[in-house]
Amino acid sequence: MSEILKTEAVVLSKMNYGDSSSIVSMFTEDYGKISLIVKGARSPKSKYGKIVDPLNYISIVFYKKESREIQLLSQADLIEYYHKIKSDIEKIKYALAVIELVKYMLADSEINKKIFRGTVRILSRMDAGEENPEISFGRFFYFMLKEAGYEIQLNSCAICGKTEFKGNLYYNFDKGLICGECKRTVVEIYDINSELLTYLKCLKYNESVDSFSNSVRHKAITFMERHLKYHLSDFKGLSSINLFNER
Repeated sequence: MSEILKTEAVVLSKMNYGDSSSIVSMFTEDYGKISLIVKGARSPKSKYGKIVDPLNYISIVFYKKESREIQLLSQADLIEYYHKIKSDIEKIKYALAVIELVKYMLADSEINKKIFRGTVRILSRMDAGEENPEISFGRFFYFMLKEAGYEIQLNSCAICGKTEFKGNLYYNFDKGLICGECKRTVVEIYDINSELLTYLKCLKYNESVDSFSNSVRHKAITFMERHLKYHLSDFKGLSSINLFNER
């Protein structure tokens, strides 16, 4: 027997199914990531075809049956289209990267209302143009690492425990921050200068980063990518950002 359920959702992806329908992946507030069949979504007369486009923030009603993996959409209403994101290439690039992280870092049906609210909040900030979209994405990336249990350890050397540093700093993706004096005790390390360390701390504590260069912003995202690759073997990098950068 099917349940009739209602929730809010951010659309992650959409693919064709059959002659005129679509299968849509959504991150919902109350049921985590789910897949829904939207019957007739590709028909010109469909009420829901455009509403269930990726990046849209919507309200849905669906039929849930425990015996099936893909559920059936009954109704969808648009809450936010994020039209300013969709009319700006830089915003699209980083908004799609937000969606990509949600897809990779959350299991199907894993309920996390804090991450759901964070996803909606960061898309709204990007749409409103509150700050550079790359900075907003960096904040979201750090937030996701923390919430998923992969937070970057920034406050002290993982070997000796020192909190004040002189000279070069390094990072081991298993242990954490490594000071210059302890470098020889760790095999695999990543160079992390004081400017990058400070920038990452600003992301962590939601402080202003306007004074940092584009180069530092890029390095921070690359660093977080490598950190996530180490902890999630299936994660191969942010394809949405890489695809746009190749153009």
